[in-house]
Amino acid sequence: MGARGSPSRRRQAGRRLRYLPTGSFPFLLLLLLLCIQLGGGQKKKENLLAEKVEQLMEWSSRRSIFRMNGDKFRKFIKAPPRNYSMIVMFTALQPQRQCSVCRQANEEYQILANSWRYSSAFCNKLFFSMVDYDEGTDVFQQLNMNSAPTFMHFPPKGRPKRADTFDLQRIGFAAEQLAKWIADRTDVHIRVFRPPNYSGTIALALLVSLVGGLLYLRRNNLEFIYNKTGWAMVSLCIVFAMTSGQMWNHIRGPPYAHKNPHNGQVSYIHGSSQAQFVAESHIILVLNAAITMGMVLLNEAATSKGDVGKRRIICLVGLGLVVFFFSFLLSIFRSKYHGYPYSFEE
Repeated sequence: MGARGSPSRRRQAGRRLRYLPTGSFPFLLLLLLLCIQLGGGQKKKENLLAEKVEQLMEWSSRRSIFRMNGDKFRKFIKAPPRNYSMIVMFTALQPQRQCSVCRQANEEYQILANSWRYSSAFCNKLFFSMVDYDEGTDVFQQLNMNSAPTFMHFPPKGRPKRADTFDLQRIGFAAEQLAKWIADRTDVHIRVFRPPNYSGTIALALLVSLVGGLLYLRRNNLEFIYNKTGWAMVSLCIVFAMTSGQMWNHIRGPPYAHKNPHNGQVSYIHGSSQAQFVAESHIILVLNAAITMGMVLLNEAATSKGDVGKRRIICLVGLGLVVFFFSFLLSIFRSKYHGYPYSFEE
């Protein structure tokens, strides 16, 4: 029975094959070739990605920040495939550029990259690189970038967003602030380790030694400790330092000034109410001291009982100090738009 049924089934299968459309075989063949090509392309991408990561890891083993020119930037940062994040500092470190801010930012960037390179959490998901203007001018032109330093994050997929550019003007470039920004963009947390700095300890030891020596020399006459004028001067110095933004400078680490790379003009006053330069805080300190001196002279002229002509001169000098330097201070306030150094709209 089975022997008689087998030829019948073969004849039925032959009839079904004859009814298949003649164009199905080329379509199936094309589909098969497409699958093979896609599989080969995927394998090629994986091999290319592995080569790129291997090369980046090799560079990272030599130094925590590797420099890039235009070709390297396009190959390792712009061109896919990429499964890693790249932090890039765009800068101008050549001496002829005279960018002091770039050198200061580079020091903080180096501290941050070293902290990541020698941490236990180091992996191939985050790398640090640098593009110098004189080595990658085409990169600056491609990104329409005309200022330095600038920090950017290039994510593993997609194009950088607005938040992937670090707000250096408002936050400053301290390594701790950069680490916080990187954690927000990549979920990679970097604990910053700074090299030991004993300058503060040495300065404190010298100050204590100086005060101790002075007290020892004047041990038989310590009436100067009860001098109200001396303590008033010390208090004013502390007030001037704090109101001028010295503590803000210590926390944020801003540059001393900014030099425009195009026209060479140096700016000592920051144009934003969210930031300041170190030189700006020194200017504010001097202005506050001058206004205070003017107020002291006005008070002296009003309360003293000396010669009327001398009191009039003291009054005019004090009034001139207050009016002149207060107008100068007011112009700085207006240039800061919303106050100094913070905005009340935050």
